[in-house]
Amino acid sequence: MKALLVIDAQNTIIHSGDFTKEISTIEEIIQDFKGKGEPVIFVRNIDNNEDSPFYKNADTSELHHSLKDYADHITLKKTPSSFYQTDLSTTLEKLGVNHVFITGFNTEFCCMFTAIAAFDRGYKVTFIEDATGTVNDEDTYEMKGLDIRDFVGTALHWSNVIQVLDYEEYEEGYKVTN
Repeated sequence: MKALLVIDAQNTIIHSGDFTKEISTIEEIIQDFKGKGEPVIFVRNIDNNEDSPFYKNADTSELHHSLKDYADHITLKKTPSSFYQTDLSTTLEKLGVNHVFITGFNTEFCCMFTAIAAFDRGYKVTFIEDATGTVNDEDTYEMKGLDIRDFVGTALHWSNVIQVLDYEEYEEGYKVTN
């Protein structure tokens, strides 16, 4: 069975930039998974520090209103990996999942770490490059011309173990046609 992971689609991230296209793409993929009766699992980054935008009780750390009602399950995490010291593996095992699709935020941290951790745990992994977004840019990394999503997608693709698609390729290979 397949499952969709929506990583860190939280107010503090989504309100920090224009992620309209990413949210729309993620929502289309969610609706496809829902239409096939496949689970949609949201992962929420939380922190116990009251000064953090990810403070567990802060509105900024809540799942974004446009997507949160789609969640079949919510996993709470405190590190970039959605697997480290969380219930995600148990949830996936109970659901009989052997293939995870990665979407969400931030591409180069939580999405990439989760994709690698999923592969290390024996899951087939599909990373949907343009259904991820990041608050960072070429200036953050002092690398002029850096396209973070493309860089991460290329690195994961080169691994020969993680399938990397854009949304159009997802539609061609996985989406239910009406």
